[in-house]
Amino acid sequence: MAETPPWGTPIKDKTRRQPVSATADHAETSPAVRLGFQPEQVVQEIGYDDDVDQELREAIEQVIGSDLVDEDYDDVADAVVLWFRDEDGDLTDVLVDATTYIEEGGSILLLTPKTGRDGYVEPSDISEAATTAGLSASKSVSVGKDWSGSRLVTPKAAKSKK
Repeated sequence: MAETPPWGTPIKDKTRRQPVSATADHAETSPAVRLGFQPEQVVQEIGYDDDVDQELREAIEQVIGSDLVDEDYDDVADAVVLWFRDEDGDLTDVLVDATTYIEEGGSILLLTPKTGRDGYVEPSDISEAATTAGLSASKSVSVGKDWSGSRLVTPKAAKSKK
């Protein structure tokens, strides 16, 4: 039975509402989880500098359960976190080099400064460089106050996820 409040619009009976779970698909999750990182992955970080997003780095390390490995790591990784700024050189060359560090089916999280920030990289440049390097790019997502991220995967890895 609906109640009628003082302003006259009946309140509908809410006994048929769906329960809300803290683990619902739409619930806010760690940015590292949303970006596809998983426990026990080896994640190599390239392009680290003073301007990187420390909170994102810590979130990734928390999900994978270990520290990020640096550019001197001499084995293959499951994924690469690549911080890239416009002045860092040729993006295509950097992406081609980064693919040599990852397992087949691995991914590269390309992080670039957001629009208006020093080192901003045009989305068309990212798309062109990814394609030339043999990678498929996802749409850009905000991953912090100053950084945007694009998940890049090898075409074979992209097809196997469908």
